Amino acid sequence: MISILWQPLTSALMVTAFVTMMMMAVEYISVLTRGTFQSGLARSRWTQYLAAVGLGAIPGCLGPFVVVTLYGHRILPLGAVVGAMIATSGDEAFVMLALFPSTALWLTVGLALLGLIGAPIVDLLFGDRENAEPCPGLVVHEEDACGCFPGIRQILSQWAPPSTARVILAVTCLVFLGALSTGLLGPGEWSWIRWTLLLVGLFGAFEVCTVPDHFLQEHLWEHVLVRHTPRIFGWTFGVLLSVAILRQYVDLDFFIQEDRWIVLSLAALVGIIPESGPHLVFVTLFSEGTLPISILIASSIVQDGHGMLPLLAESRRDFLLVKGINLLIGLGVGSLLLALGL
Repeated sequence: MISILWQPLTSALMVTAFVTMMMMAVEYISVLTRGTFQSGLARSRWTQYLAAVGLGAIPGCLGPFVVVTLYGHRILPLGAVVGAMIATSGDEAFVMLALFPSTALWLTVGLALLGLIGAPIVDLLFGDRENAEPCPGLVVHEEDACGCFPGIRQILSQWAPPSTARVILAVTCLVFLGALSTGLLGPGEWSWIRWTLLLVGLFGAFEVCTVPDHFLQEHLWEHVLVRHTPRIFGWTFGVLLSVAILRQYVDLDFFIQEDRWIVLSLAALVGIIPESGPHLVFVTLFSEGTLPISILIASSIVQDGHGMLPLLAESRRDFLLVKGINLLIGLGVGSLLLALGL
C-alpha cells in the first residue's frame, strides 16, 4: 500500500509546487504589466482576437478571467471568448508543462491557432451579442498601484519582523528548491526540465522576499496559496492515486485501445465541467503513454479550467453557447485526428 501511495504523493507534491510557483510568477507579471494592452483593443477586431487568444494561452485562470471581464464590458465580442477558451487549458496547462513540457508547448501553440481560426467564424455566424452587466465578484485589480519591487529599504522593513504569510511562503520556496537540488522532487538527472523547475523556484523565492505586504497577502497568499494550491494538490494526488489503484485491477491500456471513441466522447463531455481537476485524468493517462494525443487535444479544446465560472454567473445562456461551440469543435477535431490514427 505504501508503494502505491509514494509515487502519486511525490508526483503530486512536485506538480503542486511547480504549479504554485508558476501561478505566483503569472500573478506578479500580470500585476506588473496590467492595463498596457487594453488601450489597443479598440483598434481592430483582429487585435481583439489576438489579445483574447493570447490571454487564454497564459496558463491558469487569470487570462480567461480578464477575457470574460472585457466581454462583460462589451469590449470583446463573443468570438474572442470562444477563441480564448479554446486556447486555454486552465490550471491543467501548468501540470502539462510539468509532466511533458515540449508537447505542452506545441499543444498550446496549436490551440491558440485553432482559437484564432474559430473566433472570427463564431462572430460571422452569431454576430455581436448584447451582454449583461459584468460579474461583480470578479476582481482584476485594475485600480491597484503596482509596487512589485518597492525598494531595498522597504524590502528590509518588511522582514523586521515578517508576516506569517511571508514566512510560510519563503519556507515553501526553500523546501521546494532543496527538494529539487537533492533530487527528492522532479527529474533525477540535471536535465533542462530540472533547471527550468529550479529557475521557477528561484523566481518564486525572489518574489516572496521582495513584494510589498499587500501584494503578498492579497495576490500570493489569498489568491494563489489559499484558493488554488489545496485544490490543485487534492485533485492531482486524487487522480494520480486513483489511476495507480485502478491499474492494479483494470488494464487501462487495453480499455483505451479497444474503446477509444468512447473515451474521446467522455473526455469531451467532462470538458464541459467548469472546474480544474476532473480533466487531469486525461493529462495523467497521456503522460503515461496510455492515451492518444487526439483525445488529449479534444479534452483541451473543450475544457477551460474554471475560467468560464464568471461567465456562468453573468449569463448562463452565453456560458452554454460557448461551451456548446467548443464541444462541437473538440469532438470534430478529436474525431478527425483519431480517425487519422493520432
